[in-house]
Formats: sequence, C-alpha cells, structure tokens
Amino acid sequence: MMLRCAISRNKTPLAVIAGKEYGSGSSRDWAAKGPRLLGIRVVIAESFERIHRSNLIGMGILPLEFPQGVTRKTLGLIGEEKIDIGDLQNLQPGATVPVTLTRADGSQEVVPCRCRIDTATELTYYQNDGILHYVIS
Repeated sequence: MMLRCAISRNKTPLAVIAGKEYGSGSSRDWAAKGPRLLGIRVVIAESFERIHRSNLIGMGILPLEFPQGVTRKTLGLIGEEKIDIGDLQNLQPGATVPVTLTRADGSQEVVPCRCRIDTATELTYYQNDGILHYVIS
C-alpha cells in the first residue's frame, strides 16, 4: 500500500513506502517504469515480489526492506515525512542502509533498512541508473 505518491514539481526524488510483497500481481516491467517516470527513486517495503524487485533495480529504483517486525504502521508513517537515505556511494548487495525519517514536527528516527540489491550485476545496473543507461554508456 502506498501512502502518498505525487509528481514532484521541484524534482525532489520521491519514495514509496509499502507493505508486504510489494509488486505482487504485476511483474511486468511497466510496473517499475511507471514509478520511475513519476520521479520515484526508492521503494521501502516490508518485502518484495521477486521479479518486481529485479525490475525496480533495472529502472534505477532502489529497493530497501524494513527490518523484521518494523512496518510503516509501527513507525506511524503518514506520508508526509522527509526521507534521507544513507551513503549510497559504498552500497553493497544486502548491506544495511540507514534511512532517516524526519517528521513534520522535526523529530527524527533512523531505521536500518536492508538493501535488496542482491547481486553484483544488479548493483552495476543500479549504479548506472538502470539497465538502459548501463547498456548505452
């Protein structure tokens, strides 16, 4: 379930916060192309459907997974939070990525999410902003 999705008018990258098996029911590549075209650059979910996770990476969207037992509900997310992703320069498959959530009142919470880029090849695609950019570069 997506809490909020809007086209960013100031080109700020957008995030999707999701529940379990994000991407289930639609593993077609357009299920990842659409979000990319809307400006989404990261999906943070409880879990991912296998093929869709791979398609997200192929479009240059970072799949991150909440720690076990942590959900959008347990965090009390309402869709108005600012999300800052930790250092992506040294990203590795399966690494822990700190995600800082800043609420409207200024309070912050850091959530250690798992990078769901699972292979070196997927990492290469992601670092090149997706498969298409990798192929043409």
